[in-house]
Order: sequence, then C-alpha cells, then structure tokens
Amino acid sequence: MGLMDYLKGQFLEIIQWTDDSRDTLSWRFPDEDKEIKRGAQLIVRESQIAQFVYLGQFGDTFGPGKHDLVTDNIPILSTLKGWKYGFESPFKADIYYVTTRLFTGNKWGTSNPIMMRDQDFGIVRVRAFGTFDFKITDPKVFLKEVAGSDHHFRLDEFADTMRSRIVSVFTDALATAKVPVLDLATRYGELGDALLPIINPITTTKYGIEIASFILENASVPPEVEQAIDKRSSMSAIGNLNDYVKFQMAEGMAKGGPNAAGSAAEIAMGFGMAQQMMAQGAFNMNPGAPAATPPPLPGAAAPSADILTPAQVAQTLGVTEADVIATIEAGDLKGKKIGTQFRITKAALDEFLAK
Repeated sequence: MGLMDYLKGQFLEIIQWTDDSRDTLSWRFPDEDKEIKRGAQLIVRESQIAQFVYLGQFGDTFGPGKHDLVTDNIPILSTLKGWKYGFESPFKADIYYVTTRLFTGNKWGTSNPIMMRDQDFGIVRVRAFGTFDFKITDPKVFLKEVAGSDHHFRLDEFADTMRSRIVSVFTDALATAKVPVLDLATRYGELGDALLPIINPITTTKYGIEIASFILENASVPPEVEQAIDKRSSMSAIGNLNDYVKFQMAEGMAKGGPNAAGSAAEIAMGFGMAQQMMAQGAFNMNPGAPAATPPPLPGAAAPSADILTPAQVAQTLGVTEADVIATIEAGDLKGKKIGTQFRITKAALDEFLAK
C-alpha cells in the first residue's frame, strides 16, 4: 500500500448514516479514530439532522442535503478550533445524527397518584395514563438533556428516561389550566388538545421535543370522588329541578289520554295547580290519608304543617328524595339541616317553584 493510500485511509471523506431502524432517536457516527479532511462530504437524509460536537461544545448543525466541509460551512467549529486562516488541516469531532420524524403511540402514565387541587372537590388524588406522539425539534437541547453522549439512543431508552418527566409536565399543565376533575374524568378527547399549548412550550424548552398529539385514555379518582362525580352528572342530566318537575307533570298529563297536555297552557295550568296544592299543605299523594308529619328530632320541637321533609317534597314533586337533597346541597332550594336531617319550609318551596 502506497503512502497516498495509507493517508487516505486515515481520513474521513464521506460521512453519512443510512437508518434502517424505526426506533433510533440519535446515533453517533463511528469515526474509528479517523480525522475529517478538508472538503469531506457530509450527507444528511430526510428526517435527519447532523450535529457537530467538539470537546463537549456544540458546533454547527446541518439539515438534509449534501454538504462540503469547508471553512464557510463550519463557522462555529472554526471559531471553536481557533482557525485563524480557515480550515486547512484535518480535525476530529463527534458527529451525531438525530432523527426528526414523528414517533407515534408512546405510552405515559402515573406510577403513583398525583395530587391536584380541584375547585369542586378540594385536594384530589388522580391516576392517569395515555399515549403521545412527538418529534425532535431542537437537537442540541435533546442531546444535552435527554440522549446525552449515548452513541445509539433508542426509543425504549427514551421511554424510560421521559416517562416520569412527561407525567410531571402533565401535572404542571393541569395545575396551570385549572382543569376540573369532572372534566378530567369525562372529556378525555378534548382535554389532550386543550393541554397541548401548555405542554409544548415546556417540552420544547426543557427537552427539545414537540408533542404533536397528547391523548388521555383514562383518569381514575378515589371511589368517594367517583360517587360525587356521578351525583353531579345526574344533576346536570336532570338540569334545573324546577324545569324537571314541570317536565314530569307534562309527562303525567300526556299519559292520561290523547288530549291531555295538548298545549303549553295545559302544562302551565297543571303546574299552577301543583303549586296551589303545595301551598295548602296537600303533600300526601294517597287520597284520604293525612299528610305524613316527620318525627321530631332530639332536642327539637315537632315540625308544624309549614315544615316539610325531603321525602314529602319528593313525593309531591314526583322525584327522588336524593334529587331534593342534592338540590338543597347545591343551594337551589333553601333548607335547614337539623342534626342529620333537612327541613324545608313551604315558603322556601314556593320560592323555589316560582323561579
């Protein structure tokens, strides 16, 4: 082997990476202790970015294309090397190829419940999991904060590294957006899109990646919070109890015959009659039987005819006692709690029905 062949074997003339995998995020070009000669060709394919690193400092970045490594193309490296008269002699530097295509279907999830403050339920423990799609947008930040000096950084390593970080970003985004637990548990599809504008500035700045899609597949809360959510959902489905009572009356008249409840006027008349009956104390739906009087509570006087129990109100309105209690707790119907039981005055009921 001649001297020229020997010298040629000591220098890198073509630098490229043919990626045949689907799970590689970054790959360091193996220089085999060879130096890069002046005029060497750097080939960067689509969905790739080449990043030079010299003695731990980031040099020039190259996008897709064929690049001749001359002084004009490596200004940052020239400065780092201290070349006063330009790139003349061969040099050594690490070259990282970073994949910029979209990586889809990556799983995330909370290993332990996260604590969040909710305006309706106070401090709540939440478990959540889902998937996200991402791509690398800033190779320098990504190499520094995520991949490090790993010569072949794969997707499984990324998952191990980023899972807890994504959960942390998700938690911060929830706190910033002040998303109610009720929405968190019932509106998965909308929530991910709503959180993206909050999540992406964090992931781009901290990790050099952009989240293209963030999907919440499930969020679970403790059983007591689930029961409260179910109760709130039921009230939302019923709507205003006043309107619900009117609907119930209209339905009852409709079942009485083909001409019953034939007009809005008849519905209004039926509702007015119900109000009048309540004002007269006719709260027992069993004809001929006296209205039930609630037993007196310990230390309290027996209720008068003007004082009603939730059961009496529910019987009269044709709803459940739980609906009446929920309406009281929501503040729509005024009621006084004595011990563990509620009492409602006829005046309060009349005021509610007049709304």
